[in-house]
Amino acid sequence: MAKHLTAEEKNLLRGVMAFSREKRVTLYIVGGFLRDLITGREKENRDIDFALQKNAIAFGRALAKRLGAGFVILDKEHGCCRLVKKVLGRIYTLDFSDFRGPGVKEDLLHRDFTINTLALPLKEPVFSGDWKKTVIDLYAGAKDIRSGVIRVVNKRSFDEDPLRILRAFSLAAIFSFKIETQTLKLIVRKKNKLKEVSAERVRDELFKILQSANAFVYLKMLDELRLLELIIPEVNMMRGMDQGPYHHLDILEHSFESVRQLERIIRFTRNKQILAYLEEEVSYERKRRALLKLGAFLHDIGKPRARRRREGKLIFHGHERVGRDIARDIARRLRLSNDESDSLQRMIFLHLRPGYLADNPVLSARARFRFFRDAHDQAISVLLVSLADQRSTRGPLTTRDSRASHEKLVAGLIREYFRARKEKKLVRLVNGDDLIRKFKLEPSVLIGKILSELEELQAIGKIKTKEEALVAAAKMIPRKG
Repeated sequence: MAKHLTAEEKNLLRGVMAFSREKRVTLYIVGGFLRDLITGREKENRDIDFALQKNAIAFGRALAKRLGAGFVILDKEHGCCRLVKKVLGRIYTLDFSDFRGPGVKEDLLHRDFTINTLALPLKEPVFSGDWKKTVIDLYAGAKDIRSGVIRVVNKRSFDEDPLRILRAFSLAAIFSFKIETQTLKLIVRKKNKLKEVSAERVRDELFKILQSANAFVYLKMLDELRLLELIIPEVNMMRGMDQGPYHHLDILEHSFESVRQLERIIRFTRNKQILAYLEEEVSYERKRRALLKLGAFLHDIGKPRARRRREGKLIFHGHERVGRDIARDIARRLRLSNDESDSLQRMIFLHLRPGYLADNPVLSARARFRFFRDAHDQAISVLLVSLADQRSTRGPLTTRDSRASHEKLVAGLIREYFRARKEKKLVRLVNGDDLIRKFKLEPSVLIGKILSELEELQAIGKIKTKEEALVAAAKMIPRKG
């Protein structure tokens, strides 16, 4: 066993075991928790699944009161509930479900993959370290874990829950396992069932893939099996579409390559600030790292609609605006949070900006300010997507000099971003009330525009006092008549 139970896990499980004995209920630990014990996988927050003969919801509700845990019913029809308990800053999720059959053997037969079919009676051997002697392994789950194989337990697995089609890839991505051949064939036959699954469940499995170190490999597999288009139909517009002499790949292959290059950048970076930034949570259990890879994949999603031919040349004028709007629709379909949607849109809308800035011999203070103002908290995401995009562009018209200047600019702006994070934010020299009193203005959008201009002038050092700010503001107010 590569990992042992922590003291906190033992205490929590002892509490559950004591309650089950009191209620004369035989509990089994099942699925992923046991798989993770064998593989040694560490998780920030721990999930533990339990199965029992019947009345899981009633049992879970009573246990939640005993433990002081949160409680929610997940599936009333199939008898499934969840408890959430915080222990020493760590969140534990305990799921309880009724057997899907007369006994534990039949219940395990209805689980998704063999690697999740282990079951362990919640008894004293769990704590003594002799759990392997009492573990139930009816479908060679431990063998497949050791061999690194994803295999369905039965041929109706995807009919019972079509999300398992996508979960095969998320598990393969997380553990670097291989999906067994017959399981892949079954996935292809049943793939259209994925359309029946709620967007939220699809999103969660997709983000598990994106969070993994080799998302590129599994996104490509999903596309080759024509599964990715069931999640993001827009990929079909990108397929086979030429981009002109600056590129060596069509739009879709370039997008995959951008994800691959981004993962290389992440893998080889030694910048602790970047790595910490990537681990920031944008929404519950969904981190910047995963969202950034989605942004890299979608950065040119607007090109097919923006594509035009002018004087014999292909142009994609405004594709970043078109792409931003498409990304907003994709974010809505996947039920992403407002923060995730905003981040995705900024990455796509601004991904060309660093390249434009790199083309200037001298980067002005005004241009730097406007980039950071527009990118806001997504500045590092925009810069990394831009860098991955540039490294994925190797057509005959790309030059070594332009590549070098781009890399240098991105590195400099990354340093500047983290340096500015440590500095105190500038306090405005004047506010809206000052402008209203001084110039006898009515509240309007003009005041916001003036304040924005003054903030820029202050940031680049053109004004330093309140008096200078008011003089500058006077020049921005249209004269009457």
